[in-house]
Amino acid sequence: MPQVVVIMGSKSDEEKVSPCVEVLRRLGVSCAVTVSSAHRTPERTVELVRRYEAEGTRIFICAAGMAAHLAGAVAAHTLRPVIGIPVSGSALCGMDALFSTVQMPPGFPVATVALDKAGAHNAAWLAAQMLALADPALEARMAAERTAMRNDVEKAGEEISRNYA
Repeated sequence: MPQVVVIMGSKSDEEKVSPCVEVLRRLGVSCAVTVSSAHRTPERTVELVRRYEAEGTRIFICAAGMAAHLAGAVAAHTLRPVIGIPVSGSALCGMDALFSTVQMPPGFPVATVALDKAGAHNAAWLAAQMLALADPALEARMAAERTAMRNDVEKAGEEISRNYA
């Protein structure tokens, strides 16, 4: 049973969304990844939501560009948290996807993160934070990752300082 399901609107989103899956796996969060479109395959999208809910999925992460209705379409069919990753890919450089993802009607929230790879990282972290509310072991793994990030910054700071001394 995947705790998190990552749904991309198109296979072309894979490169920008892959950091999400990498972070989830590194943190030990089970996930499934698939493709479905709010517009081209709306029935598939609903079927996936219902199937994964029945299997016990806790959180959906949706990545889409342009009109970016995927996260909203998923939110319309679940009470589980939905996190939206806006993906750039049009002449509007992702602003269309950002606005489409963040502007949801009352009662159908989508937690929206940054565009592309930065958003993919943060979507995974946000999902893990939600799951960690009931999983102390996951919280400990996250704390260890954050400590490693802090240590990396301190090490980089020392190296830079030495280079310019």
